Amino acid sequence: MRCGYFEAGVCRSCTLMGVEYSEQLARKVAHAEELLAPWADAVWLPPVASAPEAFRNKAKMVVGGTVDAPTLGILDAARHGVDLQACGVLAPGLGAAFPAITAFITRARLVPYDVPTRRGELKHVLLTESPDGRLMLRLVLRSTESLARIRKHLPGLLDALPQLAVVSANLLPEHAALLEGEVEVPLTADETLAMRLDDVVLHLRPGSFFQTNTGIAAALYRQARAWVDELQPASAWDLYCGVGGFALHIAAPGRRVLGVEVSAPAVASARASAAEAGLADVAFRVGDATAIEAAGAEAPELVIVNPPRRGLGTELAGTLEASGARAIVYSSCNAVSLARDLAALPSYRARRVRVFDMFPQTEHYEVMVLLERG
Repeated sequence: MRCGYFEAGVCRSCTLMGVEYSEQLARKVAHAEELLAPWADAVWLPPVASAPEAFRNKAKMVVGGTVDAPTLGILDAARHGVDLQACGVLAPGLGAAFPAITAFITRARLVPYDVPTRRGELKHVLLTESPDGRLMLRLVLRSTESLARIRKHLPGLLDALPQLAVVSANLLPEHAALLEGEVEVPLTADETLAMRLDDVVLHLRPGSFFQTNTGIAAALYRQARAWVDELQPASAWDLYCGVGGFALHIAAPGRRVLGVEVSAPAVASARASAAEAGLADVAFRVGDATAIEAAGAEAPELVIVNPPRRGLGTELAGTLEASGARAIVYSSCNAVSLARDLAALPSYRARRVRVFDMFPQTEHYEVMVLLERG
């Protein structure tokens, strides 16, 4: 893949841009093998490749420029807007929606936030595309000052983008290097975006985490389901469950599944998905994954963990080590913390390992490990 922004030095976010994709994938596998060398007796399955371009289902665009000529992209060294609407790693549906969104910004007089002067209202445009092409738009604002104008001109935007299913305003009053604030103002009747992956529908709310690469996310869920179905546990926990992706995919008759997640909106979404699918044996609870005893449920036979980049940490690793779980499916976005966590789980052996290229054009990747006791 070639990128004009990268070649011009305008954007360097994709650090492997210009490197042949086969070489990118080989580097990632070699990196994982080096970090996980103590578990070299595990079976390494072939890596799961991604489309090298147009794979991102979410655009996180900083708004710059002026109200009459807004930019969507990043900020340069002087903190001025750099337009990246033609970014090649974004899904085509995202790029196709940007012109209507920039026109809406002008019509609604949403003044872009200027970081050096701390003036303006619109900070970020966050746009997510579902597998069926529906969109969720979040406008990150400094205040509620522009909400009346947004509501006035929203029907015109919905006419221009009939695929736009969910729109909300997020309030971020602080002058801080943050993507979004804590307050979300719904602007459409629908407040969740349906993400259909194979035979499972996940309901994504504004602010809920979902994997950046839909195709690779589906592959992760398929792999976890295959390993879990092979082991046939009667009970399983999904820790850091988010909107319930793993939990809902491993649901099966006679199998009790509990998802634990700190985000209440994400749990609400997961519960809605389980109810819609008629999965009576799948439950979700709001709670800290590092304190799973507080879930008040019998220890499961199998645990799925999908922690943030920092990994499990000593507390949760110790809890899992002392648990009665006979298997763990560990999905990691950071092989460094994964290796550290595996060392803290000496009662488990890595049986299978697989690299999933969630982030082409960068050094980052996902790796999934099947651990069993003994």
